[in-house]
Amino acid sequence: MQTSVIEWLLESDPSIHWQAMRDLLDEPESVVARERSRVAAEGWGARLLDLQDPDGHWGGAAFVPHAWVSTKDTLMQLRDLGVDPAAARVRRAIDLVRNRCTWGKEFGDSPFFEGEVEPCINGRVLAIGAYFGEASDRLLERLLREQLEDGGWNCDAPPNQSPRRPASTRSSFHSTICVLEGLLEYETARGPRPDVTGARLRGQEYLLERRLFRSRSTGHVIDNTWTQISFPTRWHYDILWGLDYLRRAGVEPDARVAEAIDLIANKRDPEGRWPLENPHAGRTHIEMEEGAGTPSRWNTLRAMRVLRWAGRIEN
Repeated sequence: MQTSVIEWLLESDPSIHWQAMRDLLDEPESVVARERSRVAAEGWGARLLDLQDPDGHWGGAAFVPHAWVSTKDTLMQLRDLGVDPAAARVRRAIDLVRNRCTWGKEFGDSPFFEGEVEPCINGRVLAIGAYFGEASDRLLERLLREQLEDGGWNCDAPPNQSPRRPASTRSSFHSTICVLEGLLEYETARGPRPDVTGARLRGQEYLLERRLFRSRSTGHVIDNTWTQISFPTRWHYDILWGLDYLRRAGVEPDARVAEAIDLIANKRDPEGRWPLENPHAGRTHIEMEEGAGTPSRWNTLRAMRVLRWAGRIEN
């Protein structure tokens, strides 16, 4: 493992620093926890927490179209940063969300952690809720009911969608990865549950049967943008997100992920870093990277831990 790249990661924000210590250096838990505690107190995590409105929302709403400043997107970003859910500042912020934030009149003023109607959004909300100790069993049950026959999920599938958008019987990679994240976070927080594990394994198979980015019937690449790696991912699927999920889920790498792993490995530059590709347009609270094509600490961290999981980087 290249020492200079690790040093470059450790020079960054506490959110990257602590994850590199945990996932790449295997530092003792006490050392990692001490570094993690900095996320809520300084850097990107502290800046995001500072931006919460008095009514508990960020960006003025649970969800803000065409932007990444909403309550949902900000809490997801705090989860990605790995802010400690038990930190006092975080608990105060989550208490405000639980007690004051809703999805608005369109969804009957449903409380934030109960979600709305689309699996892609609800999968994110379940992941957020489980991470911050507010998992909704009702939301979980809804997602389990909405799993499609092919094993995945699709935001065009729920029966209460607009009649102008016919229900889909085929899953979407975007929706499926969002729900899988939620199910895994739920099991991490609450422990294994047979029906949740079963649904999650079927969802994983949906991705694996398609080698993470190819059509099962034709073998063709479904969407070339999925081979480009971005962060934050928002709700946009790509192969690095898929691989990093499988790593966290404890899946044993097999031939079905080999091509995707090769694609990630080949993106490494001569200095051992990975670029930011395909950043998702929209208004943000903070910019964590310098732009498309530049070396990305987030993608480098994520790619290195995936390659380590795949046995392509020495421990």
